[in-house]
Amino acid sequence: MDLATIIGFVATFGMIIGAILVGGSLGDFLDVPSILITVGGTFTATFITYPFSEVGKLPKVIKHAFLYKGTEVSSIIREIVETAQLARKKGLLSIESNLKDDSHPLLRLGLQLVVDGHEAKDVDQILGTEMEGMKERHRQGADLFGTMGLISPAMGLIGTLIGLVQMLKNLSDPSSIGPAMAVALLTTFYGSLLANIIFNPIANKLKTRSQDEETVKSMIVTGVLAILSGDNPRIIEHKLNSFLPKVQHVDVFNAGAE
Repeated sequence: MDLATIIGFVATFGMIIGAILVGGSLGDFLDVPSILITVGGTFTATFITYPFSEVGKLPKVIKHAFLYKGTEVSSIIREIVETAQLARKKGLLSIESNLKDDSHPLLRLGLQLVVDGHEAKDVDQILGTEMEGMKERHRQGADLFGTMGLISPAMGLIGTLIGLVQMLKNLSDPSSIGPAMAVALLTTFYGSLLANIIFNPIANKLKTRSQDEETVKSMIVTGVLAILSGDNPRIIEHKLNSFLPKVQHVDVFNAGAE
């Protein structure tokens, strides 16, 4: 579970609700027509923009945003270096007996390709294809939320225009001005709320996580190819650490971190 995402949402909405309650009633900011225009319009317009199969992935993408579990980079480095040591001592075929079920899927695939005797160019191509597939899946999820972040303020503007038209057409009836003005203002409020607190932050969060996972997978590809080339385990450790900030470097041979 990503505590930063949850804390951010709770704190942000808490401050907004608190500000509303200090100046008035929460009911003043609840308007069904405004919700239908902004929230409903955002989702229906998203269905126009994307095929149903893509929009249907929305729950899974939301789950990924809130329940994301980061990769233990240090354990991956240790596993790669230890595997390199084993390969140097007993040969590449000995790696198969050391494959772990709980290893990173890409690392397990790469090591299995090494055991199966594939050449470096083939291993690089297969693992590269896996990475590109991952990047494309993550890009689609981030783009979906980014699009919703663009649509929701636009729907808020549409609601504002509807409210203003209704108000201007009924200026002779003072009792109709208030409800029409509420629709005009609250749709803009809802659109800004959806875009800047929900859709755009989640889109950016997904992009950041995709970049993190891309770094991890690039590290794995580098490690697997280094094992296949027979590089010294210490050299492999240095290569893998180069992907990380110095404070996160792993020192496998001295059983400590720099």
